[in-house]
Amino acid sequence: MPVKCCFHRSSAGETMAWSESVDTLLANKDGLAAFRTFLKSEFSEENVEFWLACEDFKKTKSSTKIASKAQKIYSDFIQDDAPKEINIDFHTKTHISQNISEPTLSCFDDAQRLIYSLMAKDSFPRFLRSEAYKELVKKQQNGNQKRWLPFL
Repeated sequence: MPVKCCFHRSSAGETMAWSESVDTLLANKDGLAAFRTFLKSEFSEENVEFWLACEDFKKTKSSTKIASKAQKIYSDFIQDDAPKEINIDFHTKTHISQNISEPTLSCFDDAQRLIYSLMAKDSFPRFLRSEAYKELVKKQQNGNQKRWLPFL
C-alpha cells in the first residue's frame, strides 16, 4: 500500500494510519514530527536523527559530498563520545570506523538497519501507547466530529 505524504495538518484517519507501521509514520511529515517529539521526551531522538541522516546520505550524488556527509554522520553519531552517539554493536561500529576513510553510499546500511529495528520494535510501540499519541488521535477525532456536526 503506497504511503501518502502530506504537507498539511494530518487528518484523524492519517493519524490513526501512523499505527500501521513505522514506515507509515516516518513517511508522514506530521507523524515524523510527533515521533521526534516523543523520542526527545525519552532522550532517544538520536535514533530517528541518525536514520534521517542516512536516508539523506543515500541520495547524495557528488563524491566530494559523500565524503563530507559520511564524516559528519560518523562524528555526530558513530565515533566514541559522539554528541548524538547511537547504540550499535561493537562489530558494526568497528566495521564503519575501518571504512570511513573511503565511504560508500551503503557504509551506514548495517547501522541504519539496527537503529530502524530498534525504533520499530521498541520506540514505535511505546509511542503508540503514549498519552501524547492517544491525545493527538482524540483531538483529531473530536475535530472531525465538529466539522461534520457543527452543533456539538
